[in-house]
Amino acid sequence: MVATSSSEGEAGTQWAALAGVTAALAMFGAAQGLSSPLFTLLMQKQGMSPALIGLSAAMMPLGLILSASFVPAAVRLVGARTLAVGCSLIGALCFLAIGYLQDWVAWFVIRFIIGVVINPLYILGEVWALSLAPPSRRGRVMGVFNTLMGAGYAAGPFALTLLGTSGWAPFLVGVAGFTLCAVILRAVSSKLTGFEEDGQPASGLVGFARVAPALLLAVLVSAAVQQSTYALVPVFGASYGLAEAVLASLVMALSLGNILLQIPLGLLAERFGGRAMIIVCALATATCALLLPLLIMTPLIWVVLLVMGAVGYGVYTMALVELGSRFKGSVLVAGNAAFALMWGAGGIVGPPGAGLLMQGIGPLGLPVVIAGLDALLVMFALYRSSVRRSGKA
Repeated sequence: MVATSSSEGEAGTQWAALAGVTAALAMFGAAQGLSSPLFTLLMQKQGMSPALIGLSAAMMPLGLILSASFVPAAVRLVGARTLAVGCSLIGALCFLAIGYLQDWVAWFVIRFIIGVVINPLYILGEVWALSLAPPSRRGRVMGVFNTLMGAGYAAGPFALTLLGTSGWAPFLVGVAGFTLCAVILRAVSSKLTGFEEDGQPASGLVGFARVAPALLLAVLVSAAVQQSTYALVPVFGASYGLAEAVLASLVMALSLGNILLQIPLGLLAERFGGRAMIIVCALATATCALLLPLLIMTPLIWVVLLVMGAVGYGVYTMALVELGSRFKGSVLVAGNAAFALMWGAGGIVGPPGAGLLMQGIGPLGLPVVIAGLDALLVMFALYRSSVRRSGKA
């Protein structure tokens, strides 16, 4: 009876820590979701050109990409818990600096710094969630985690519509989001793993790529597809003569599908495995993309976009589930750092590539790029599965 009570107490502590990490990352997501539209609106007020606004927006993913390879070393140097809390507090200071300086040149530097400090939060938050989740429930846990992250991102722009861009109110929301993230992580820090102490051999990003290239390709494709659809679905719809209000609703449908359907996808991952679900989600995304030009003028387009938003990002969720089932400790940190690097790379190459093809062949360029990327992922994932089976044999 004592042993049972002890195991129940450990399970309760584990779930409490998992809830804390999820809540912390949702707070961070709200602050992050607020930042992009806030910067855009402020720079528009200052008369900045679209090119400058776009260049400023690129500073954050640039910070993500350049910092990814340093996260495992930073974890070993200062510890995962200290790193996460410190980055949260630096993020809060960045929002104070944004409100105080009101200078678009300084904002370039600040956005780069935000990209650098949010990367450990992304990486460690997902790694902790994967580590804390019981293996039998890892799929639904990551579905809930990503759903709440998505809800946090949606809450940021919603807060901006209520507060506007004048005065200190929007900046204080960002400060509050990062500060709450730090406070919650600090409160549960004793229950979180410090991966610097696990005694496993250090694994660099290149070393991880050798053992899990299909997972990295899945992240790259998911990022490229998701960010291309969010950026260019309105352009695609406009080419068919849809009204401006409808174009905004197209993106909302993508977001809604992403938020609502990650948990069902997670449950399917528990039943069929992460690797199989990566292939299923990629095939479903490609199918939805090919249906876009056929259904764009019909009510069925809303169903297609709901599903597409879910399975397009679901490729990433399934890759996380597979990552958590195959790796642990510092190797898991290195793998998630590699995920962050590939996500940033996908965001940089996806939308420009799809945009160029749309410019060359018309609106069909978007579904062609999406379907092509997902077909490439399916073929490579099947190839790697055959290689792994033959190796085991």
